[in-house]
Amino acid sequence: MRSTRTLLHTVTKAAIIVGSLLATNASYAADKITLMVGGYEKQIYLPAKLAESLGYFKDEGLDVELLNEPAGVDAENELLAGAVQGVVGFYDHCVDLQAKGKFIESVVQFSQAPGEVELVSTKYPQIKSVADFKGHSAGVTGLGSSTNFLTQFMLAQAGLKPGDVTSVPVGAGTTFIAAMQQDAIQVGMTTEPTISRMLKTKEATIAVDMRTIEGARKALGGTYPAASLYMETTWVDTHKDETQKLANAFVKTLHYINTHTGSEIADKMPKDFYVGDKESYVKALDAGKSMFTVDGVMPDDGPKTVLAVLSAFSKNIQGKQIDLSKTYTTEFVKNASTK
Repeated sequence: MRSTRTLLHTVTKAAIIVGSLLATNASYAADKITLMVGGYEKQIYLPAKLAESLGYFKDEGLDVELLNEPAGVDAENELLAGAVQGVVGFYDHCVDLQAKGKFIESVVQFSQAPGEVELVSTKYPQIKSVADFKGHSAGVTGLGSSTNFLTQFMLAQAGLKPGDVTSVPVGAGTTFIAAMQQDAIQVGMTTEPTISRMLKTKEATIAVDMRTIEGARKALGGTYPAASLYMETTWVDTHKDETQKLANAFVKTLHYINTHTGSEIADKMPKDFYVGDKESYVKALDAGKSMFTVDGVMPDDGPKTVLAVLSAFSKNIQGKQIDLSKTYTTEFVKNASTK
């Protein structure tokens, strides 16, 4: 009798231990990964919301939360503060932050062109080129953002000095449009679908177009890796399984983008992303899909172009030794499958 009770007690205790371990593992598997997106309605950051819509995060057993932050510099700050595990933003932050002693890396490279356009208000037909920006206000998503980096580079290339043009943080979308309508800015850098909205109403014209690889090379001197998933190197090194699953989901998403039409992709996106004009949204998608990589791999010449761009105007970069090999990794995307 006593041996029976002892056996039952042992079995019960073992069951409790196993149950506890299973619960712990289940909890670990369900740990939330929070990604901050520098404006997830922007077409340049399309892979973030599309991966969620297609269910690719869940297919990998991930619980991913997407947070929206229109200015990439603010998303970067949230990452450094430990509030989020990753950012869907421009790769150039990885280079800029290394100069400040912070190590973050692009884990999945979404695009090889910025997808940005420098718009000019039609109230100022005398502004024909970047050299004509002198004395005017230029809209950027945020001070220290990638739009600000690119704008400063183009101003320097045009022979303008710091102070010749005032950078004004106006965000994107509706706030950008309102700033130009109210003459708070006369020129500004933005992306789709804001570009199409302003061109359709004839409130702006294009001064510089970087929506394609060819446009990026013309404006910036080479292939320019832009939108990416970047994360702190220490987090990646200690969470390789989760990082691989994120890479799997995003590589499958990039494959989807490259094998489907703009209309098919648009159907997977929230309707409010169209801003009441699905036709223009689809047209912009079809025209700009070529900016996305097919496999998430960093283009060979891309990092050098980014470093050259930042070095042309940034005192933070100038004179610093930057190890570009530590600003990105291809380990996870090369192990990813599109199936």
